Amino acid sequence: MAVPGERKPWIEDRFGEGAVITSLEQAINWARQSSLWPMTFGLACCAIEMMAVGCSRFDIDRFGAGAFRATPRQADLMIVAGTVTFKMASRVRRLYNQMPEPKYVIAMGACVCGGGPYFKWGYHVVKGVDLVVPVDVYVPGCPPRPEALLEGLMRVQDRVRAERIARGVPDELPVPHHTGYPRLPVSAEDYERSPAATA
Repeated sequence: MAVPGERKPWIEDRFGEGAVITSLEQAINWARQSSLWPMTFGLACCAIEMMAVGCSRFDIDRFGAGAFRATPRQADLMIVAGTVTFKMASRVRRLYNQMPEPKYVIAMGACVCGGGPYFKWGYHVVKGVDLVVPVDVYVPGCPPRPEALLEGLMRVQDRVRAERIARGVPDELPVPHHTGYPRLPVSAEDYERSPAATA
């Protein structure tokens, strides 16, 4: 209620009820964060928890991310759920490269985050999927609950909401300093030819 003699703000009475004022960048980020499409992609036991998120009890559809796509060319969110072996690492990288920009990655489970129970003796397991693809959000656990994956999804939405899409603005998302390809174990023939074997 206006007080007599007080100046009204310039924006008052200029717009009708229900009008929303925002920038184009914020509107685009709002639309993108509300329509993240994950890829149908599971590697091991964590994929069961990822499937449970789509059920009515947890309902990932309320975040706009319930449309799991069967092809990487229609997805913008990769949820790596399960153990990544050296044999599978090149396929994970290929699927990531086929996804259109902008794209995001959630590492779901202890094996994906850092090797999990295979860290010491699992010679066949990549010690963290960030050696293969750049990870945006880590969801630890063995396996993590569906609520934890929903929390990770909300953290991805926070990143999308804060992104700057204006021309000339540098990307603020960190990219791992790794090469993006896992280091394969040395074969017996290569070891015999190496200087360590002759020493």
